[in-house]
Amino acid sequence: MATTVQHAPMTAPSSSNSHHHASAGSNGSRTGTQISSHHGAHPSSSSHHGTSVGFHGNHRSSNLNTTRVQSRSRTTDDPHIGKYKLLKTIGKGNFAKVKLAKHIPTGIEVAIKIIDKTALNPGSLHKLFREVKIMKQLDHPNIVKLYQVMETENTLYLVMEYASGGEVFDYLVAHGRMKEKEARAKFRQIVSAVQYLHQKNIIHRDLKAENLLLDSDMNIKIADFGFSNQFVIGNKLDTFCGSPPYAAPELFQGKKYDGPEVDVWSLGVILYTLVSGSLPFDGQNLKELRERVLRGKYRIPFYMSTDCENLLKKFLVLNPARRGTLEAIMKDRWMNIGYEDDELKPYIEPPKDVKDENRIAIIQQMGYSRNAIMVSLDKA
Repeated sequence: MATTVQHAPMTAPSSSNSHHHASAGSNGSRTGTQISSHHGAHPSSSSHHGTSVGFHGNHRSSNLNTTRVQSRSRTTDDPHIGKYKLLKTIGKGNFAKVKLAKHIPTGIEVAIKIIDKTALNPGSLHKLFREVKIMKQLDHPNIVKLYQVMETENTLYLVMEYASGGEVFDYLVAHGRMKEKEARAKFRQIVSAVQYLHQKNIIHRDLKAENLLLDSDMNIKIADFGFSNQFVIGNKLDTFCGSPPYAAPELFQGKKYDGPEVDVWSLGVILYTLVSGSLPFDGQNLKELRERVLRGKYRIPFYMSTDCENLLKKFLVLNPARRGTLEAIMKDRWMNIGYEDDELKPYIEPPKDVKDENRIAIIQQMGYSRNAIMVSLDKA
């Protein structure tokens, strides 16, 4: 029987912007317990979480299907961009900001990440375009959608789904730990989305409570694909990515990895965090955190069910080869309590019917001609 333990609560940082979507490229990373050295655990770790915004110079955004919009003075402060009315700023970083905006024809609220291209370097240009390319491939109900990419001479605009409920991190700070029933509903959505990524040979590499957003119905939306990448089993990756408290032990050791197994470890940290309101591994500094992760020892709170504890043991396994696959974890007992007639299964995208007549009729009611609609659909 697990003993009662005192946990460090999820605490809000002393000053931060609320990032309701992909982060704006700000330095630092919030964690449930304050860690003095959030980054730099590995020479190749990045100082930005989320979209890496850092490239210079003239470029051509080939293969991104961007919309050119006319450059104007003080573009980022204009009240409109394209068919969007810009509202308040909801996230801010060194070279980017995230604005709440309204799509004028439909009235739908979106989040627009506004990136200053002139302040950025070629390496970050490549990383940013990789993020956009990956997001364009994704269509899952629990992943933030990228609706449109626009650009001017100096600015790139990423129009994304708006998650009005904010971050799971902030939810835990405000409300404390989740009861297991609530945590299960959220975690099923998270696992479904990450398994969907893995079946498309994409890894996220920055899964944490700050990058899990909530929509108006409290459904999960995974955001921030700045560290995401394609993977091929057998072609090892070696970049240390993400937030140290959520990072797999092999990353701290500088070992190469296939990909999915580092996301699986992070999911274990997330499950623990949802159920306990604290992190399984923490420390006063990065060295102490590293030692605790490499030991793989964490405390089980007295209120955690045995089924939940057993599930954690499938995620938080020091040997990456012995970590559970998400397909197997979907069948786990804890995952399906209360869902006996709806066992979690891999998500299958519905077939796309881009020329659906009902949708075309709705768009025509917004004032677009049928010919213009059909031309646009043919380009898509």
